[in-house]
Amino acid sequence: MQSEVSRADGFLKAGIEAMRLQSRIAILLALVLAGCGGRATPPAGFINYTRHSDAELASLWESAQQNLSQQIDLNPLEQELNNAAPQIVSGDARVWTVFPQTVFPHQLVVSSQADVSSAAFYLATGTTRPDPTGLISCPQPCNVNYAPAYSLYNQPATRYAASWESSSNNFDVLVEYEFENHILNALGYDTRWR
Repeated sequence: MQSEVSRADGFLKAGIEAMRLQSRIAILLALVLAGCGGRATPPAGFINYTRHSDAELASLWESAQQNLSQQIDLNPLEQELNNAAPQIVSGDARVWTVFPQTVFPHQLVVSSQADVSSAAFYLATGTTRPDPTGLISCPQPCNVNYAPAYSLYNQPATRYAASWESSSNNFDVLVEYEFENHILNALGYDTRWR
């Protein structure tokens, strides 16, 4: 009789252990599945409203880092507008630590903005320029009223004239330059004349 009780206890214990194991597996599986499909996390880096891929924008960001790791021109706009002497400094290795997803409290918005019309540009400046002008209205704190592109830092954004979108070489140059400005701003450089 005792052996039958021992066997019954053994089966009962084995059954309990099997149920515990199944419960653990079920909990683990639930955690894994929740991790896969729970809350959607936004993609790192850019909120991309361009005709270009995120990979293309990431490549332009990397090119901006490469440029700034070699040399930094702190005042190209001042040189152009005021014939100022260049303020060029050595590259900064810290640029390799700056990424859109790690620097900004929000992702970096990259988008086009409608070109200012030639009529509006003429009324504002007295200068004739054919449509599309390749320029957009540049908000404060810009040093100019119109530019091909600009960046904002508090609400991270890069905007460029829509007419540049289909001109890939020019688009690349504009956006890469604006990405340089974001990187420099994140590192504490004065970007007033960039």
